[in-house]
Amino acid sequence: MTRLRPALLLCLPLLAAHAGASATPAAGKKLFTSNCAMCHSVTPDTVALAGPGLFNVLGRRIAGVPGYGYSKALANAGSAGQSWTAAELDRFLADPAVYAPGTAMPVNVANKANRKAIVAYLASVKGKAQPARAVLASPAAAPGADHWSADHPGRIHEVLASALPPPFATPSAGNGPQTVARPQGVMPAVPAGFKVNLWTTDPDRGRLMTKAPNGDLFISSMPKRLIKVFRSSTGETADTISTFASGMNRPFGFAFWPVGPNPQYLYVAYVDSIVRFPYKNGDLVASAAPEVIVPALIAAPGAHTTRTLTFSADSKTMFVSIGSASNIGEQISPQPPQPLADWETRHGMGGAWGEETDRGVVLAFDPDGANRRTHATGLRNCVGMYRHPSTGDLFCSVNERDMLGDNLPPDYLTRVPRGAFFGWPWYYIGQNEEPRLKGIRPDLKSKVSVPDLLVTAHSAPLGMVVYQTPAAATGKFPAEYNGDMFLALHGSWNRATRTGAKVVRVFMKDGKPAGSYQDFMTGFVVSDKEVWGRPSSVAVQDDGSLLVVDDVTGEIWRVSHSGK
Repeated sequence: MTRLRPALLLCLPLLAAHAGASATPAAGKKLFTSNCAMCHSVTPDTVALAGPGLFNVLGRRIAGVPGYGYSKALANAGSAGQSWTAAELDRFLADPAVYAPGTAMPVNVANKANRKAIVAYLASVKGKAQPARAVLASPAAAPGADHWSADHPGRIHEVLASALPPPFATPSAGNGPQTVARPQGVMPAVPAGFKVNLWTTDPDRGRLMTKAPNGDLFISSMPKRLIKVFRSSTGETADTISTFASGMNRPFGFAFWPVGPNPQYLYVAYVDSIVRFPYKNGDLVASAAPEVIVPALIAAPGAHTTRTLTFSADSKTMFVSIGSASNIGEQISPQPPQPLADWETRHGMGGAWGEETDRGVVLAFDPDGANRRTHATGLRNCVGMYRHPSTGDLFCSVNERDMLGDNLPPDYLTRVPRGAFFGWPWYYIGQNEEPRLKGIRPDLKSKVSVPDLLVTAHSAPLGMVVYQTPAAATGKFPAEYNGDMFLALHGSWNRATRTGAKVVRVFMKDGKPAGSYQDFMTGFVVSDKEVWGRPSSVAVQDDGSLLVVDDVTGEIWRVSHSGK
């Protein structure tokens, strides 16, 4: 295998707001609020279920709060008597995945001054510990039709908007998965007639994969701050791996421009800006430093830091998705800072305000970064965004809100037309009002777009791809797969009965989701508490095989058809 190093270090300085905070609790509080607060609380009377509360954290035993799915590395450290010190927190924040392999912590803090400020803030937050709430117990559901053990290739799911439970019908579980090593000899399960092999392992555990026009596969890694290129001469395995660019500011979404066989640039969405690199087919290393196209997207990163990027079929419009800063804008005031009509003229129908200004949206720009406008609103976190290769329709896979119960609300996959409003934060799945924001926007009730396809609640859908392949491809799937969509489900944390951690086939008709989906690749879940993999992205190689990225292990799987 050939591994190429970049000829030059390509690095953009962070914007001044994030380049280095003074090491004071006040500075750390600001950083914590915009990066960590949706998953971690800092007071005894507030529980953020995705992660343990961080008051009194200095001096506390590592993995010492009951009810959370700590990785085995953290649990072992705690069992050995290790406690959180300022130095240990600094090491953890610098690179959580290296400090504790298998951790679910998605954000690293590369800047030393920022880490010092956050640690100073955490040292200042204290309080009398309260007993663990029942909501954290995450009891495992009895095996049955809704249990993860019933998942298998071929199983069909249909989630109906007419059959949603009421809010709070069940407690909201804090049931983050513990990630463990892949058991010896275990492979993902795929349908009969298909075979799976390990294509490569990416030690940087990139999350989002996109195919270049020449067939190279590009993958971005936010924690490692880089984009890599993977090339396969046979399709069977990756035999050339190169770092295209590094030193980036949390890169996630990226796209080639113009659309078509001969791109000139690779556009990359950072956490708070958009840049582009010169690119021509076959480039393994960026030939020049990036050009800033959009210098600022939002005022602060917020809890959802992924920015997904794609272009319209005619290459004239750049779409960028920005997730919410919080769960439902819990701190939002009853009125926007200017008359409502004026606010919506600028920020779109249903656009939230306060810390959620221009959050939960898809923005549109000209390719040069000019003419910023709001394309669609009310999408809590459109992590996966994709242009349909035949219809040109823009699709989003949306991670909906938490803490309304095990089965509410469903996540979803949908086309996103210009001017559409999908409800967040005020409504969900049509006219269902968010009970925690009741009465603030009754005028919007009849204006909410209903998504095309509902997905089991808390499945966390991410990357998607429509299956289309040349007729002569050696690994092509049966004809009935053409036009259907593959969707990676990363997996749940806010559900007592685990769901997701698999790849599903979305049945399509005339380029639109037909209403149901089918398990295609399963087997990543080990137990009610443990998973060994969480699919994050999918792509189709030129030979017709499907690649599946697992951002827990860094393993990239190839699925091909036997031809029988």
